[in-house]
Amino acid sequence: MFTGIVAAVGKIKTVTPLPGGHDAGVRLDIDAGPLPLADVGLGDSIAINGACMTVVEKSDSSFVVDVSRESLNCTAGLDTPTEVNLEKALTLAERLGGHLVSGHVDGLGVVRKFEPVGESYELVVEAPRELAKYLAFKGSIVVNGVSLTVNRVEDVAEGCRFSINLIPHTIQVTTLKHLVVGSKVNLEIDLIARYVERMLSVEQAAR
Repeated sequence: MFTGIVAAVGKIKTVTPLPGGHDAGVRLDIDAGPLPLADVGLGDSIAINGACMTVVEKSDSSFVVDVSRESLNCTAGLDTPTEVNLEKALTLAERLGGHLVSGHVDGLGVVRKFEPVGESYELVVEAPRELAKYLAFKGSIVVNGVSLTVNRVEDVAEGCRFSINLIPHTIQVTTLKHLVVGSKVNLEIDLIARYVERMLSVEQAAR
């Protein structure tokens, strides 16, 4: 589990295809930046742009993960050398500063607006239609591994657009500063909303 509070911005140094051809996925060598790795062991989980990955190699300042083709097909920003948001898995002794996050990307969104508003920025993302029912005013959403609060929701023909206010601190300490209109972003819906939807659907089916 994670909180969606980015601990550090790292960088994918190399992307190496795994043996077995195009369907085999890739191996990422990631510079952890200021993220301390002393307490990270092989097999531990680290969220990379919101996608939970398993550490298969590590050094004092970098770590390696293998990303399956299925994960590459369902995420954005894990197939090229670039800056990435990093967060180590949550321990029971830590504050839950964001919200409960599993690190499982539910879909890809597309940035439709990213503009300064005073000292902050307004980020508008178009989510797939199947995620629309999980998005609510003042609800939680994870964008590229960052826990954020939804300020406005609008259903459109293509899906659902939601608006977020990004404060200067969030811009400064995450990779969201690099977004432009048209950028694809990893989305994870609120965990509680997922279970509520499941309970309601089972109850309706039983009637």
